[in-house]
Amino acid sequence: MPKPLYEQELKTLQARLVEMQKWVQQSGARVVVIFEGRDAAGKGSAIKRVSEYMNPRVTRIVALPAPSERDKTRWYFQRYVPHLPAAGEIVLMDRSWYNRAGVERVMGYCTNAEYQRFLHQAPIFERMLVEDGIILLKYWFSVSDVVQEERFRSRLNDPMRRWKLSPTDLSSITKWEDYSRAKDTMFLHTDIAEAPWYEIESDDKRRSRINVMAHILSKVPWEPVPQEPIEIPDRPPSAGYERPPRQWTNSVPDYAREVEKRAGAAD
Repeated sequence: MPKPLYEQELKTLQARLVEMQKWVQQSGARVVVIFEGRDAAGKGSAIKRVSEYMNPRVTRIVALPAPSERDKTRWYFQRYVPHLPAAGEIVLMDRSWYNRAGVERVMGYCTNAEYQRFLHQAPIFERMLVEDGIILLKYWFSVSDVVQEERFRSRLNDPMRRWKLSPTDLSSITKWEDYSRAKDTMFLHTDIAEAPWYEIESDDKRRSRINVMAHILSKVPWEPVPQEPIEIPDRPPSAGYERPPRQWTNSVPDYAREVEKRAGAAD
């Protein structure tokens, strides 16, 4: 997708997402959006674009760490329940309870009994959420093996993104077919009418971001909320306040000025 066209449509969709968020607040709706997929499929960057202009007090990103020893003794879904939205909130889940059907299954982090129990309970759990009024959207970002490897290799020499290359992430290459089988089985058991899976082709990240944002807007039954007029008050006359001398406080050095000087000297 050409970058100028992408950026133009991105801003349009982001503006509509902000309007949707206002409706969620006003209506008291509860929205959960699950982002799943292989490593390097573009989930994180899509979440970043979706939430970029949203109010973080209303739209929360949930990305849970590996479960603690205590977590492992609890009902599997229990650690996710506290992160579900209250009225007027949106939760974007960067991976979710579907860890059990994917990485935990493939890497042997759960027993077969735990895995089978998850496949049985997940549809029940999700039906309960939907029955209670939560809008639940589930997206699977699908990336090809060639593009995934390209993205891994691009991270290798990028100090800003090298942290994304964990041993578990790299197993996505050596266990590609295992992950494929796990995904197929997961869809078979959890692609339910009340909460269906939606696949996003993500070899082209620009297209995938645009597509998921447009789809979210189409699935949440929002409508524009009239904006109340806002008036910025006039500043009152000074009452004689004087700021204390700047040398009395600890100021951050003006590093930006040093950068400008270096740039000027280079020119």
